[in-house]
Amino acid sequence: MNLGKLGVWSSLDGYTAKEALAFAQRVEKRGYPALWVPESRGRDVLVTSAYLLGGTTKLTIAPGIANIYARDAMAMANGQRGLAEQSDGRFLLGIGVSHVPLVTNLRGHAYGKPVATMRAYLEGMRDAPYFAPEPKAPPKIVLAALGPRMLALSAEMADGAHPYCVTPEHTAEARRILGPGKLLCPELMVLLETDPANARRTAREGLSRYLQLENYVNNWRRLGFGDADFAGGGSDKLIDANVAWGDEDAIRAHIQKHWDAGADHVCIQAINTDSSRKLTDEKIFDLLAPG
Repeated sequence: MNLGKLGVWSSLDGYTAKEALAFAQRVEKRGYPALWVPESRGRDVLVTSAYLLGGTTKLTIAPGIANIYARDAMAMANGQRGLAEQSDGRFLLGIGVSHVPLVTNLRGHAYGKPVATMRAYLEGMRDAPYFAPEPKAPPKIVLAALGPRMLALSAEMADGAHPYCVTPEHTAEARRILGPGKLLCPELMVLLETDPANARRTAREGLSRYLQLENYVNNWRRLGFGDADFAGGGSDKLIDANVAWGDEDAIRAHIQKHWDAGADHVCIQAINTDSSRKLTDEKIFDLLAPG
């Protein structure tokens, strides 16, 4: 598996299947080694991963993340093994406990204690029987981890962590908890906009849904943000810490902060200045494409 230092994170549910594959092929052609795809209320992310892997040749596909409440541990483990074997190791599985509204209200499941639930799930994956050809190398798994206990579990029972919506300071703390030798792959929203008012307005739109979710707010509190930072769609301090905006140099500098803090791989998510646009503006991927 070749993750490299910089990848792309993008929801593909706004695309048709053919458009999604064409997007993945453009990501691969630009030289990005990995494409991260979320799972929410659209396509099954393992199905999408199979389709994208089948239509690319070098690109690593990584769910960021596959919801553990969407399938039992055996289905997840065997889906991972099958995709790793079929793609010759180009599949990196990211899994997470999701959020109460998406689990309880949407899926009708009881939302368990996150760390205990994830531990039991990982044990179930480890023990799942599999009577098909194994992949050449054991497939890797990273956890959607924000708090110190989930990060510690990532170090103990997984190959690393995929934190979402985090600051470079969180990346430094995550590296400290994970220790050396574990993958640390934070997601980072990026916005090619140099006007501060326009950039922060768009960034607030991008962060708005996460300000409604307890997991993210609690994590920001651990990083020193308070009630004043969550009011009015987020303070400038909160916005600037979580979204890389500006010209190419400013965005590269923000990415570099995560690398300097211990990230192995940063996956960038482009957000748009035109909120009416459904799909991703890909200009920024051209600018930041690996050499």
